[in-house]
Amino acid sequence: MHETKIEEQAKRAGLPVYQYMRVASQRAMKLSAELNFSYHEPEEVARLFSELTGKPVGEGFCLFPPFYTDYGQNITVGKNVFINTSCHFQDQGGITIGDGALIGHNVVLATLNHNENPARRDELIPQPIVIGKRVWIGANATITPGVTIGDGAIVAAGAVVTRDVPAGMVVGGVPARILRPLRKEETL
Repeated sequence: MHETKIEEQAKRAGLPVYQYMRVASQRAMKLSAELNFSYHEPEEVARLFSELTGKPVGEGFCLFPPFYTDYGQNITVGKNVFINTSCHFQDQGGITIGDGALIGHNVVLATLNHNENPARRDELIPQPIVIGKRVWIGANATITPGVTIGDGAIVAAGAVVTRDVPAGMVVGGVPARILRPLRKEETL
């Protein structure tokens, strides 16, 4: 079995995973509080988000705080990405957001699951979320671990996405299902 991103990062830091996660979570909470609890100009929001993720943000990045993450260092965003207010990114499994993606308010990106066996329920299972280019995720949607959303797709408000979404499709519902392909006038 291969190491997860968290295990690799803990090994590099020379700490056991649980101890590394505690330190990393405290760091994320501190930076999130700084981002969320006072007004910042857009450039300062981008700087704080970049510090939180440990990576530069793409040009045209826009985030409306508050924003919540319990880790932060496994988030990668492309150019011209917009993240609306009150989003929750649980990124231990890794979150990649493609160029031009639009993420509505109160969206949850959850990359951790628990073992379904009650005797091992405390075990965490991280899986990445990949959001393609020019994806639009509506307000209050939830994306679950291991999901890839293809380029140009639309996720309807309130959807719970538990399976991959092909490029150019509109999905909605709980659990989300394909509603239709993008219409010709809706494509580039």
